[in-house]
Amino acid sequence: MQFTDLGQGAHLELLQPHHAPEIFELIDSSRAHLREWLPFVDGTQSVEDTKRFREAGAQRYARDGSFDAGIFDGGALAGVIGLHWIHMGNRSTSLGYWLGAHFTGRGLMTRSVNAVLEHCFSELNLNRVSSAAALGNIRSNAVLQRCRFQLEGISREPEWLYDHFVDHHLYGILQRDWQAARADRTSRSGSDSRSGNDSSSRAS
Repeated sequence: MQFTDLGQGAHLELLQPHHAPEIFELIDSSRAHLREWLPFVDGTQSVEDTKRFREAGAQRYARDGSFDAGIFDGGALAGVIGLHWIHMGNRSTSLGYWLGAHFTGRGLMTRSVNAVLEHCFSELNLNRVSSAAALGNIRSNAVLQRCRFQLEGISREPEWLYDHFVDHHLYGILQRDWQAARADRTSRSGSDSRSGNDSSSRAS
């Protein structure tokens, strides 16, 4: 995944070392927002920290093809989405993502997750994508549900978040789930189009 158009002036782009300053600036401007649910914020205090993040990402990409992509909106870095690992033997992966404070509420993450799922299932031919969201993280849970992930269970206190443990909702989506959802969207889109044409015909 080098570049993916998300429409409405937004796109996904594979993150490179030169993006490190932009990543740091976005984290630094959204600390209170991100810190509520993400454990890496306090440990990101300089561009050098985001450079190390990119170096680790490059090593993952070389090892198994997992990646970090920047979510860009109008040319500005809005967030990050990526695959933590890819296990080709099991044809499975794990998805993570975050958005800066000023870019939420626009449907941007839903479009980004759908684009990554398309890449996973259509291009990589994976069978399963998993993800997790803290129980209280309403926005993150909503994104996964809109993208047809199925809630598979609850993991009790798997993450230490600065001064307390948090429980996670565990989600998964299979290739056949994605194909069925895509077929449903296509069917509904065709139905809406036919309905619109019928309406135009009657109006004339």
